[in-house]
Amino acid sequence: MPTSPSTGTPDKQPGHLKPGDEASAGTPGTGEDLCEDCGGSGIRKDGSECPTCEGTGRVIRGIGGG
Repeated sequence: MPTSPSTGTPDKQPGHLKPGDEASAGTPGTGEDLCEDCGGSGIRKDGSECPTCEGTGRVIRGIGGG
C-alpha cells in the first residue's frame, strides 16, 4: 500500500473524506488548507495523530466567495 510522504502512514482510498474535509479533493471550488486543529503538523499536543486530518496536517476546504 502506498504511503504518504509527509507522515509515512498508508494513503487512504481516492475520494476518502477525512473528518475535517468539506469536500473530496479535486472538487471545483475547493483547495487544500492547513488543519486548524493541529496547525498543519498532523500531531496533537498530546503527541497522538490528529483525528481531524488523520495525521496529514491538511484538509480540503471551500474557497472563494459566493
